[in-house]
Amino acid sequence: MKALSIPNIESELSYAYLHAVASKAGMACEPAGRHSDNNGVDAQVTAWAPFPGGGYITEVTMKFQLKATVAVPADNGTHLSYSLQGIDRYDDLRSHTLGVPRFLVVLFLPPTDKDWLVHSVDSLILRRCAYWVSLRNAPATTNSTATTVYLPKAQIFGPSELLNLAAQLSNGAPIDYQVP
Repeated sequence: MKALSIPNIESELSYAYLHAVASKAGMACEPAGRHSDNNGVDAQVTAWAPFPGGGYITEVTMKFQLKATVAVPADNGTHLSYSLQGIDRYDDLRSHTLGVPRFLVVLFLPPTDKDWLVHSVDSLILRRCAYWVSLRNAPATTNSTATTVYLPKAQIFGPSELLNLAAQLSNGAPIDYQVP
C-alpha cells in the first residue's frame, strides 16, 4: 500500500483545518462529494442562528474551495498572493449567480513537512494558518491556466471569523471581492 503523496497530505490538512475551525464555531462541516469537487467545492459548512449581530436568515450554508501550499506568498503589507491554478475554478468562485456563497481558503504551511503538524500529550498543533477570501465579482482574467488572487491578511480563517462571516450572510449581505 502506498502512502499519501505530499500534495494529498497538504489537501487533507486544509480540510482538517476547516473542520476544526467550523467545529469550534459550532457549525457542521462536510466534505464535498466527487461531483461537487469537480465543480470547485471541497467542503460545505452550515451554521444556525443566533449569530453575532443578529440576522434574519436562521440557517446559513457556505461552500469552500480549499488549498494548501508551502510556497511563501508575496506580501504587500495588507494582502498575501496565491496563484490559483485552473481558470474554471477561479470563474466558479467569482460567479455572482450562485445560490450558496463560495469562498477560497488557503492554508500556508511551513516549507518542511516535518514542521506541519506537531503533537504531544498536551497539544496538537497545525503550524501556520489559513486565510479566506470571497472572489465573488472579482474581475475576469485573460490568463489561460492560473491567476493570482489576493487574500487580505486581516482575514485569518478562525472560529470567530467564520461566525462573523455567517452573521454577514444571515443579514443577506453579499460578500464581494475587494481589489487590493
